[in-house]
Amino acid sequence: MSKQPLSPFTKQQLLPQEETLEVFKKKGELFIGVPKETAFQEKRICLTPDAVYALVNNGHRVLIESGAGNGANFSDKDYSEAGAEITKDTAKVFSCPMILKVEPPTLDQIKLLNPQTILISALQLKTQTKKYFEALASKRITALAFEFIRDTDGTYPAVRSLSEIAGTASVLIASELLSDTKNGNGLMFGNISGVPPIEIVILGAGTVGEFAARSALGLGAGVKVFDNSITKLRRIQSQLGRPLFTSTIQPKNLLKALKRCDVVIGAVRGTNRSPIVVSEDLVQSMKKGAIIIDVSIDMGGCFETSDVTSHRQPTYIKHNVVHYCVPNIPARYPRTATVSISNIFTPYLLKIAEDGGIENSLRFDKGLKNGLYFYHGILTSKPVGEWFDLEYNDINLLIF
Repeated sequence: MSKQPLSPFTKQQLLPQEETLEVFKKKGELFIGVPKETAFQEKRICLTPDAVYALVNNGHRVLIESGAGNGANFSDKDYSEAGAEITKDTAKVFSCPMILKVEPPTLDQIKLLNPQTILISALQLKTQTKKYFEALASKRITALAFEFIRDTDGTYPAVRSLSEIAGTASVLIASELLSDTKNGNGLMFGNISGVPPIEIVILGAGTVGEFAARSALGLGAGVKVFDNSITKLRRIQSQLGRPLFTSTIQPKNLLKALKRCDVVIGAVRGTNRSPIVVSEDLVQSMKKGAIIIDVSIDMGGCFETSDVTSHRQPTYIKHNVVHYCVPNIPARYPRTATVSISNIFTPYLLKIAEDGGIENSLRFDKGLKNGLYFYHGILTSKPVGEWFDLEYNDINLLIF
């Protein structure tokens, strides 16, 4: 009897096995740190739990400081369930390779950053000091200011988005202040039959002016828009899809409008400081109990009588006119503002990873490159360099 040849495989090896597939690494894996905002009255956060879920599902890590989303009514549990890692250790969050913030970091927070960190936050150029930029340079930080990131159509998505909120909010705030519960004139927005509508004057026909006019018209108010740019005035009529009172800023027309109006919203911007459009004498000529909402107070304000107020004490009365001069109006609606900011950030972050890192994204995306003001510790922003008398380099000479 001939012996059967021995099998080269063991019995175990002949059993059906699970198929193992090779898992290819993604082009770039991000590790994003989101610290809790410490700036006064800042309740926004850069990412919603939905945005975190999208990032984690694309193979990225997100480390969030405990309580960072509380101000916008997002709990640690919401973020944890979306796949984020939660920590109470602030230093651990700041040690991540990429930091995402709403407000620019303080000097103490910059000390916590690791060298070569990528920082994405607001810059708020007018509030910065030379020390801030020197501290970033010493850590060789690559920093992007989200208010300078430009879209494909040439607009600034973050600025426009927050301006939309500020414009709409200014009308809602005015409506609140006019009510009797806030010791206002007891007037109501709304085109009530047989009752003359509220008169609103809007100074500035930019995004804030457009959304303030849209909201006011929607509530049935009579709206007058003043701006020295005929192009902007033409565009606002086109955007709103209806004819409305528009005028260049002429003293006679402005005086007439201010004497009659119940609310005036200031949304005039300047290159360095907002120009003063309404003098103290013009404010004195306004109705008793009229409302001034100075949206451009963060750039100095466009009313001579404007003084900065806070969300806790938002108003004061001068010449019998109620002044509302809070610099950060979108922070009054932190959840809406958070969703808005998050919608801008998330596609950029996914694209950075898809491109294989920030270096490649900057090479391909001119709009993103526009937001860059530090590249490995080298200042690349001309406005910052000239404003603070610092040496700067053209980014195109650093990235080919």
